[in-house]
Amino acid sequence: MKMQVFRNSAALFLVTCLVSFATTTPRAQAWQTNETGTSKSSGDSPPIDVEKIVRAFTAKETEFRHALAEYAFKRDATVQTIGMGGQITGEYHRTSQFVFNDNNERFEKITYFPLPTLTELSVTQEDLEDLGGVQPFALEASKLAQYDFKYFGKERLDELDTYVFDVAPKIVPKKVSERFFQGRIWVDQQDLQIVKVRGKGVPEGNQRFPVFETYRQQVDGHYWFPTYTSADDELIFPKGDSVHLRMVVRYTDYKRFQSKVKIVDVGDSEELKSQPTPSPAPKKP
Repeated sequence: MKMQVFRNSAALFLVTCLVSFATTTPRAQAWQTNETGTSKSSGDSPPIDVEKIVRAFTAKETEFRHALAEYAFKRDATVQTIGMGGQITGEYHRTSQFVFNDNNERFEKITYFPLPTLTELSVTQEDLEDLGGVQPFALEASKLAQYDFKYFGKERLDELDTYVFDVAPKIVPKKVSERFFQGRIWVDQQDLQIVKVRGKGVPEGNQRFPVFETYRQQVDGHYWFPTYTSADDELIFPKGDSVHLRMVVRYTDYKRFQSKVKIVDVGDSEELKSQPTPSPAPKKP
């Protein structure tokens, strides 16, 4: 997200008020704290082969991301800025169907995209890439070797027993266009598949990106696909300006396309090139 240039005194007053917030919020550091129900392995528990677990769930992550390219689905994304009294001060709402053409190629068909009313933020190309990349699938298959995985402990997540890992890129790139995930993942102990993630896209540069949570559910009895992403965060910009952001993304109507298709990731820039003129699991928290 980028700060907008303010053109009226009311908007400037809002940002001046928001600057009084603390520069580091509990929400922004949520994945770095000990979760309720999370525990380190005790001495009575059998030893955990961390490397084996990492190999297993990263392999599944690659498989599922490729499998997603064979599915049509609906994505509904809403980004809002929130004022001091809790009122909505601006909104970006984009609904898309990811469908296949006659050449068996998947593309994004935007079905609802009213004129955005955001005045404090602007949605950037990196925001769109995160929307189709690190938010639904935190770990891009081609970049898995560039991550460090640190075992954190175990947690009961609704009806699932999970392993918890903290994840960060080994080297954070300087170019903000090179997107990586930094945060925490929950891996089902039985199937060794990622079922929940919490973190953010990095690097940030002069932009700021929200801490998000993504929940997954099984589709067709096998694939754990994203179904719900949310964020409620204070974005603190380099000059001290602060904006309260909320985001909700829902993924629904997964349907497998039976013909042979070209593998295309949701976050590929090919799907984001064309933006038409705007027109009029686990239990979620």
